[in-house]
Amino acid sequence: MIKRLLLLVCALGAAGLHAQTEAFTQRFYETYETYKEPSLGARRIQHADLQPLIDAIAAKPGFEVNEVGVSIEGRPFRLISTGSGETDIFLWSQMHGDEPTATQAIFDILNFMASPDFAEEKAALLATVRIHFLPMLNPDGAQQFQRRNYLGIDINRDALRLQSPEGRTLKRVRDSLDAEFGFNLHDQSRYYNAEQTEKPATISYLAPAYNYEKEVNPVRHRAMQVIGYMNRILQQYAPGQVGRYNDDFEPRAFGDNIQKWGTSAILIESGGYPEDLEKQEIRKLNYVSILSAIYAISSGSFAAVPLDDYYNIPENDRKMLDLKIERVTYPLLGTDYLMDFGIYRNEVDLEGHRDFWNSSRIIDMGDLSTFYGYETLDAKGYRMEAGKVFPHTLDDLNAVAALDLWEVLAGGYTYIRVRKRPANTPAVALPVHITGPDFEAPPAKWDVGDNPTFVLYKDGKPAYAVVNGFLYDLENRSGKGKNSLVLD
Repeated sequence: MIKRLLLLVCALGAAGLHAQTEAFTQRFYETYETYKEPSLGARRIQHADLQPLIDAIAAKPGFEVNEVGVSIEGRPFRLISTGSGETDIFLWSQMHGDEPTATQAIFDILNFMASPDFAEEKAALLATVRIHFLPMLNPDGAQQFQRRNYLGIDINRDALRLQSPEGRTLKRVRDSLDAEFGFNLHDQSRYYNAEQTEKPATISYLAPAYNYEKEVNPVRHRAMQVIGYMNRILQQYAPGQVGRYNDDFEPRAFGDNIQKWGTSAILIESGGYPEDLEKQEIRKLNYVSILSAIYAISSGSFAAVPLDDYYNIPENDRKMLDLKIERVTYPLLGTDYLMDFGIYRNEVDLEGHRDFWNSSRIIDMGDLSTFYGYETLDAKGYRMEAGKVFPHTLDDLNAVAALDLWEVLAGGYTYIRVRKRPANTPAVALPVHITGPDFEAPPAKWDVGDNPTFVLYKDGKPAYAVVNGFLYDLENRSGKGKNSLVLD
């Protein structure tokens, strides 16, 4: 009886502490812009962008910076540490070079930690925990904005062989810290959604399994509780947009092995958010989520979170589309078919890997009633036809830009021939494709893998144009695409 009463008192105390911590963490979202690192404003960041920021942090009191290794191409890894508490928390980011969202958020967190604000709260925090940041574990991959390292391997599948210097560094740092908590920070495809909903999985969590049986020991249990806490926070800012990543055991993966080695491993995956291609709102959610977790660990309030809070997070599904055209009439060989079209706006890096252009593709067609679009058009009653070639061949892009291109699209024209096309330029920031003088329009038939360019007619009149996967409303002159293509 006495034991049961003590447990009840402890639970009530933890619940009260949880409520206090949660109330404080709401201020992270409200004050975020104060700490957002302005020099990291786009996704395609590189190792050189981070070094002045780390140098600046190293010069501030309360921070320690140590070089802990180098990449294959010789770029140094620098571990940033702060705090004096007994509980070590280790965060590492961008082991996939094209997954930078949390790297940006780490520097926002460091700005928060280095500021004079919330001095009393931070002093209490840093007396309890010691926090270690290892940003951009794959700098060679980040230089090319690619997933794999310079050796061509996926670092996240190198936990057993440890053949990459990046993997060996991560293992060595984890072992030397023997951290109680570890945050494995990634990006996932923007095409994931929270299962059976139209909402993207903006943030997905996972407490990785440490064996094939997916057992839950105290180490994994703690990770699940922290995730349950973070989900509760994020539901205030992205309701219904949190998913749970598949927990099938992968014996080569670092997250699974770090869980096995005794560190409570918490995977955070940054997915998609409407009208946020550069993932800046998702970066903010990372900041709030991670800082909230750190405070919950420091206060111990995460211990009040039941495991059901973790299991109740919907699993990830992959049913999001950039553009979904529903129930359009598609004529083929004399017969009309009712079709859905799903479109991805694939990114192709420009030279230097600092920007990109879109080369869109039809990813699926037919009955897509179980899929969802970031942008959706119900095209019932509209007829799909091929875009036409503008009747006049123009001299150059300046002549194209001088046209009223809304009028051009309203005529059903999606291609313009020019005599002097820009050399070595695959794309142009115009709503029509640019072609050579001998170009002929493709036939009115589409397949998976084709570029989505067509016109939707209503009562015999063009109402919408889709050019390179971007939707243009011709009556309201609304819609904007990043680019069209330069074609032969």
